[in-house]
Amino acid sequence: MSAASVPQPRPTRAGDAAVATGGRRSLAVALLLGALGATVVLLASGQTWTRGTVTATGGSISLDAAGGEVTGAPTALAIVGLAALVAVLAARGPGRRLVALLLALSGAGASLAAFLGGSDSAALDAEAARTTGDTAARVGTLTQTAWPAVAGTAALLILAAGLIALRYGSAWPTMSGRYEREGGPRARAVRRRTTGPDRPEDLWKALDRGEDPTDPDETGAPGGRG
Repeated sequence: MSAASVPQPRPTRAGDAAVATGGRRSLAVALLLGALGATVVLLASGQTWTRGTVTATGGSISLDAAGGEVTGAPTALAIVGLAALVAVLAARGPGRRLVALLLALSGAGASLAAFLGGSDSAALDAEAARTTGDTAARVGTLTQTAWPAVAGTAALLILAAGLIALRYGSAWPTMSGRYEREGGPRARAVRRRTTGPDRPEDLWKALDRGEDPTDPDETGAPGGRG
């Protein structure tokens, strides 16, 4: 028996079902990680990241700066990550891989910005100058809270979602397919062509167009003259 005549194994339905199930699970995990990470980054950026004191007339003044005042990069990149998380479902083929890469990069950038921003005193120095009226005023002691680390760690979840999308995204469904099949413009046009003017206003519109609403050939209803 030649090699050409040897029957080749075919994918089984069980194997296809396993691939589909794995795709759905990876999609759910990526959506959960990406949404959770972006939400925590946005919430953490509104909390106090750094505290310090500045010496002024009459004593020391305590100052604090929120994450958004220290650096706006984590917030901006978290929003980009959320947008990419939605876009990765609408994209397909090479476009999906590009969006997944953007998702991963936004998570990595947000994490790096959060960890580096926690030790930046620029925001407190600006607040010290405004409070004391002395442009040369600087914060003496800088204390970092736990929120920069929270934001940086949460951003790693966005990075993980992007890496999952890069690895398993080719097996995920797309949002546009169902829309085109059921609710898209083509489907609505087909329904209009295959449905006669049952309502009174449809009958009047047909008459205005010069059509005979009782003629199946003009209304497009089934059973017309062919």
